[in-house]
Amino acid sequence: MIESTEPTVRHSSAAGDTTGAQPLLELRDLDTDIALRRGTVHALDGVDLELMPGETLGVVGESGSGKTMTALSIMGLLPPGGRVSGGQILFEGRDLRSLPADEVRRIRGVRMGMVFQDPLTSLNPTMRIGVQVAEPLRVHERVGKAEARERAIEILRRVGMPRPDRIVDNYPHELSGGMRQRVAIAMALVCSPRLLIADEPTTALDVTTQRQILELIDDLREEFRMAVILVTHDLGVIAGRADRVAVMYAGRVVETAATEKLLHSPRHRYTQALMEALPESAIRDSGEHARLYSIPGLPPDLSRPLTGCRFAPRCRYATDECRSTEVTLSAGEHQHACLHPVPVASAVPVPLPTPVRAEPVPEPAGTAARKGEPVAGPAEPAAGPAESVAPAGEPVTTPVLSVRALVKDYAAHGRGLLRRTAGQVSAVAGVSFEVGPGETFGLVGESGCGKSTVGRLAVGLERPTSGQIMLDGTDIASLTGRERRRMHRQVQLMFQDSYAAMNPRMRVDAILAEPLEIQKVGDGAARRARIATLLDQVGLSRRVLERYPHEFSGGQLQRIGLARSLALQPRLIVGDEPVSALDVSIQAQVLNLMKDLQRELGLAYVFISHDLSVVDYMADRIGVMYLGKLVEVGPARDVVRAARHPYTQALIDAVPSITPNTPAVRDGVTIHGELPSALNPPTGCRFRTRCPLAQEICGTEPPLAGDGHQVACHFPLRAVSTAATADTGAVR
Repeated sequence: MIESTEPTVRHSSAAGDTTGAQPLLELRDLDTDIALRRGTVHALDGVDLELMPGETLGVVGESGSGKTMTALSIMGLLPPGGRVSGGQILFEGRDLRSLPADEVRRIRGVRMGMVFQDPLTSLNPTMRIGVQVAEPLRVHERVGKAEARERAIEILRRVGMPRPDRIVDNYPHELSGGMRQRVAIAMALVCSPRLLIADEPTTALDVTTQRQILELIDDLREEFRMAVILVTHDLGVIAGRADRVAVMYAGRVVETAATEKLLHSPRHRYTQALMEALPESAIRDSGEHARLYSIPGLPPDLSRPLTGCRFAPRCRYATDECRSTEVTLSAGEHQHACLHPVPVASAVPVPLPTPVRAEPVPEPAGTAARKGEPVAGPAEPAAGPAESVAPAGEPVTTPVLSVRALVKDYAAHGRGLLRRTAGQVSAVAGVSFEVGPGETFGLVGESGCGKSTVGRLAVGLERPTSGQIMLDGTDIASLTGRERRRMHRQVQLMFQDSYAAMNPRMRVDAILAEPLEIQKVGDGAARRARIATLLDQVGLSRRVLERYPHEFSGGQLQRIGLARSLALQPRLIVGDEPVSALDVSIQAQVLNLMKDLQRELGLAYVFISHDLSVVDYMADRIGVMYLGKLVEVGPARDVVRAARHPYTQALIDAVPSITPNTPAVRDGVTIHGELPSALNPPTGCRFRTRCPLAQEICGTEPPLAGDGHQVACHFPLRAVSTAATADTGAVR
């Protein structure tokens, strides 16, 4: 064993001075095993963690690193076959492993609370919200039914739930994702715990809802004077929110330090690799993004004996000593378990500048603008699809995809046996954009804005209510039968959840051959040759062909999904949140692969996402959607660094960043409240009900106007010149 001898210094929590205070929670040499048919997985191996009262500890790492298993071990909620096989779990000075089961259940029900990653699966679909929130009070505190209901309403009000007296009578499926997560937080807090464990509480949420939930947890920590363990795979989520960070890999803590120190000076090579895999860490060179760093290989199999540093097989800097010598955490304030740590002098990643805050356009000098009247500006062209312009003597490039005045309405049915039509849901309302050959058009916005509907319309899975979808000059909305099936050779969809999109009873060879068989492309030998080419293109071995979808990791499944999308050699691929469910390291692999294939095959992409940092890395142009309408369209560099619409700026400010506490985050555009119903959208600018700049004139609809960079706003934000932001790098 090798161990450094730096002096140990305890970090003081940002929530208050903890000098001399006793830890609220201590994990000492914690071991957790999961018994499976093929053997025993040693999920945790000697984990040591400490949490002070009022402190927030961020626990980060890839899937399988042990972060969720640590949380479940503390709560006693291990899966079947799981058990804590060694060490201590000290809570308020008492070892939970040595206490009677009834007492442990009461401690974990009253003194601890946990928020799970997917609130829909953690809520009972057959029980009303009020009953579920009040259940801990009824079980652990023996509170009467009426009192429990009142306390449930009160805690729902304190977590920011609108109309809590009505929400208590709803079922989980009747709420949005953000509202369900607030319910899950209310359930965890209803007994006023001293410790809250949040396990990936924002992974499935868009960036604005994610920011609201994280700010809510911050506020509740101060109000309830509780400690928080924030489990996540996203380093940006814990920046500015956690006091300390513990980085886990293969069941062990490999680095721990104060958050700001770790993010600015990572020491362990695994932490460094995680940060380099973030899209925001990519470097721009003459307007082009640098390739994201991708951690090679996969985490080790924890059911087998391991020697040396567990990260060594995937580490660029590993030596023979790393592979044979087991390293423990060093002492001191910044602890790491690495024989060849990142040098302190070069530990800071790519310098990230302070973003320029966008502001409303000031009133022109000498102009006495009336209140509620938009400031006059230069004349701009009317709304409409952008025209292809080429220098004299060069041919005009025909767009691969041209969407013109696209509208999609759905009939909303009432309840009851007759299910009469109750109105029209305006999912897409007059959307126009173009995608050129080899171009990536990013489509961003909150959940419910209509971007996925546009994607389904673009690939012909649904028919528009009106408007045109021109694919290589052919309106696919007018195609029927055989013509429509042949059209699918030119455009394919890449799904968010590749596993759900595959038949679990089909092997990979059948999954990849299916589109070729449906389109009657080639004979058996030609199809096998095409499948072999596809596997080479996406970096998979021929051995995967005999396996089933459940035998693959998320990144491998997404590669298979991409291979299937490429089978018919399409010109356009629509990616609907293709990397949103992946760890940052796997995400980097998939994004790099998509860019490589685009250069090699000349593919055009429509890349749909709620994460502007990812879209900024991938896209040439970006369209921002809100409640069925495009509110801003322009070059990716301009949209991200010089946003003109308040909604776009709010999305940018909400993106989690490893550069915390920037002025834009503190003072930028913040939106509040839930997305309005598409059944009865606001008149005029649909964003006006949540816009901090809205005035009376916003009740009339602004046109999408501008030269290259278009915006639909009566009060656009100040345009920051591209030259002034030329060296700003990726979005914070």
